[in-house]
Formats: sequence, structure tokens, C-alpha cells
Amino acid sequence: MTQQSTRNILLIEPVEFYFNEQTEESNIYQHDDHETPEAVLSRAIQEFRNYRDCLVEHGVNVVTLKGSKGCPDHIFPNWASTYPDGTLTLYPMLTQNRRAEREEHMIEFLQKYYTLKHDFRDMEKQGLFMESTASVAMDHVNKRAYSALSARTTQEMVEKWASETGYEVITFPTKTHKEDVPVYHTDLMVCIGTTFAIVCAECITDEDKREAVVKSLQEHREVMFLTYDQVSNYCGNCLEVKGHNDEPYLVMSLHAQENLTEEQKEFLSRHVTKIIGTHIPTIERYGGGSARCQLMELH
Repeated sequence: MTQQSTRNILLIEPVEFYFNEQTEESNIYQHDDHETPEAVLSRAIQEFRNYRDCLVEHGVNVVTLKGSKGCPDHIFPNWASTYPDGTLTLYPMLTQNRRAEREEHMIEFLQKYYTLKHDFRDMEKQGLFMESTASVAMDHVNKRAYSALSARTTQEMVEKWASETGYEVITFPTKTHKEDVPVYHTDLMVCIGTTFAIVCAECITDEDKREAVVKSLQEHREVMFLTYDQVSNYCGNCLEVKGHNDEPYLVMSLHAQENLTEEQKEFLSRHVTKIIGTHIPTIERYGGGSARCQLMELH
């Protein structure tokens, strides 16, 4: 039986971490406070390690690789994903320094355990992009997927991925609260667990698409809705993982947890044993990503 979530996670500890100018155009959640690179990296590494330790303490099996110089976003492994059938996919990335994250030794490491079935890297030459599970939220059990279109997630690429993997996908346009630009990654606004789903429906600008997404999610799961502000506070950037005794946990930064309502916390308590996570303010502010962005699931 296909499982939605896994107990095994890959993390990449950064060797460099700073405000990535190559990605700022599409990611309005990044902020540059113009501190020294050394200060930013030092804090980011400590936040990363505290976060990793939190996962391990709750029984999550964590594999950690070291990042590379010239890759400030290596901490966010959006260039590959594994699937419950034991296969591996490599993805086309928008910016040059994110493409450099696909280190050959990392790919070779993953190929020790997974069969490389789909390699979409050449799609970059055609201007087609899809950044792994950041671009597409996957319902592995029902072979469905949901994708917010943006500069980093193009319609043609998502359709090609869906055709080759056999997933039924719904794509949709979005906008952020304060600026009329797309939400840069789907995993900021959609999370799919075993018995629940989280979505910011009001971010979806097309009414028919919004209705289709909600209806599809509700067909198999109880759905929790987020607001624009909660998306900007990373409440949607979360992931169900398995921990001790294969109990389900929801991984979410403490900042995001602090922005949940009591009703939402009660909702989640019906579906997961506990919400786990740590404070990662430097990673969130400079990187424009949060807890889920750092997790590559090893199915």
C-alpha cells in the first residue's frame, strides 16, 4: 500500500548562506538586512542543526549532506525528489546558482538507493521549470498533484511531468497578499498529509481553479484553510513525517506555529501526534523559505 509520508528525510547543511540575488525577483519573502556573510551563515548553521536535532529527537531518520560554495540555497533541496515506487526524479531549476546545487556526488548518493527514472534537467534549455516538491504538492496515494504556476513552475513543464509520472495535476494562478505577484512555490500554500490537507484557497485567483482544488482535496481529506497573512508567516510550509513508532508528526517552524489559530491547532491535533519544529528566523528571513523547504523526503 502506498504511503503518503515517510520517516526518512534528507537535509543539506549549508556551506554558504546569504540573500540570493538571483532568486529575489520571484521570491518576495526574502529580505536582506545587509549583515556580514559570516554572521548570517553562523546563525543559519546553528538554526539548521537545532532543527535537525529536533527531527531526530522525535524519531525521524535524517541523512545530512554538506552543501557547496556558490550555492546559498543549498539548504533548500528543490532539485530532486524520490517516490514511493523507489524512483528518483531530477528537475529543471530557474536560476544558475540553484542549478549548481545538483552536485554529481549527491545524485550518485541518491542513485545508490533509488532508480533515476526521470531527468528533466535539459528542459531548462527550453525555458521550462519545475522545482521538485516545492513546485508540485503530491498526493501519492491517489496520484494527484497541485501546482501553483510561477516563474519557477511553468505550465508546460508540469504537464510534461504529469504525463510521464502518471499523476493527475491541477495547475492554478496565485497572488500574494501585499503584492500582485505569484506565490513562488506551491509548498508555501499547500500541504498534503495522510488524512488532512492545508491550503490557502484565497491565494488562488481563478475561481473555477480554486473550487476544483478544494473539491479535489476534500474528496479524500479533511481540509484546513489558511489566510494570506498565514502564508507569509510560513503556516503552509509544513510537512507530515513519521517519527517514533511511525506516529505522524507535522513539521512546521515555531514562528509558523505561533501564527496558527487555536481552532487550527485543534484541527491538526486530530490528525497528527504533535506539531514539531524550531525557530529558524535567519533561514526564513534571508532565504525566504521555512521548515518544509529544507526537507527532501526519502520514500
